[in-house]
Amino acid sequence: MVWTAALLVIVISYVNSEDYCYGEPHCDPYAWGDMFPSCHPLLEEHHSPINLDHQMTRNESLRSLHLEGFDVIQPGHWALKNDGHSVVLQVGGGMSVSGGGLPDVYHTIQLHFHWGGPATNGSEHTVDRRRYPMEMHIVNMKSIHPNLTEALGDPTGLAVLGFFIDVVYADHVHFGLVSQKLSSVAYKGQTTKIEPFPLMNLLPKHNMSQYYRYYGSLTTPPCSQAVVWTLYEVPIYISWSQLAQFTSQIFSTEEDAEQVTPLQNNFRHIHPTFSRIVSVSKDAKLLTGTASWPLRSAVSLHLLQIILLGSFLSGL
Repeated sequence: MVWTAALLVIVISYVNSEDYCYGEPHCDPYAWGDMFPSCHPLLEEHHSPINLDHQMTRNESLRSLHLEGFDVIQPGHWALKNDGHSVVLQVGGGMSVSGGGLPDVYHTIQLHFHWGGPATNGSEHTVDRRRYPMEMHIVNMKSIHPNLTEALGDPTGLAVLGFFIDVVYADHVHFGLVSQKLSSVAYKGQTTKIEPFPLMNLLPKHNMSQYYRYYGSLTTPPCSQAVVWTLYEVPIYISWSQLAQFTSQIFSTEEDAEQVTPLQNNFRHIHPTFSRIVSVSKDAKLLTGTASWPLRSAVSLHLLQIILLGSFLSGL
């Protein structure tokens, strides 16, 4: 559909990407409020991301969401793009999200990632103040809105499904369909095609009834307070080498590539919940699991350095 294609472009370019960054003091997340008033933490109270802790409320009515079209192969092609701030997978039409306490049906638009560096974790939300290595966001827009501008003016205009990503030693086969394409989108503006696959193959399909819910904002400018957040309790597990592909192969500019300065730590800082209620789904375990400690041990760092060196040598 034409409106879907147009929306895909708008979703990843609704602000001038030159206006914000993650690593420079004049344009990093703490300075966003100077350029985008709605990002100012003292003027707005419902910011994201937040820390998840034991101060939450069980809601027995929160059951599994209905993920329409997530278990089939969609027609056409998907596009993977480096937008200078993340890697975005534009998934076209055919998928939607509803139920699970959401106020409407939401059309799935895209998914993107946030990550840390070789020795730091990079999820946006934290669990008991600890970060996971990565976080994936599936962005969905309320079906009643014809465009993103209207959706961002609605406190529940977007529904974002957030998935923590943790690290093990074995590759995630389906995740590899994305990570193996990263070298083709090394620089900002580069795009490559990906053959569609059942999106459910990326997700912790046996634990989809375990999640946390709160109302917040976009985690990038303009930081609109228009998001119903669903954060899943059980992470996606990828390998060390797949994590290394994100922390070493993506660059914001060609100049960064020449200086071997990859895009890293592309996450926004944590914000207070204030008076917001953070709800726990019927089946969630109330944080009985724990997030990984930051990857700081000598063994972990040495292993990742070996992987990065191997990746570098293989490209010579």
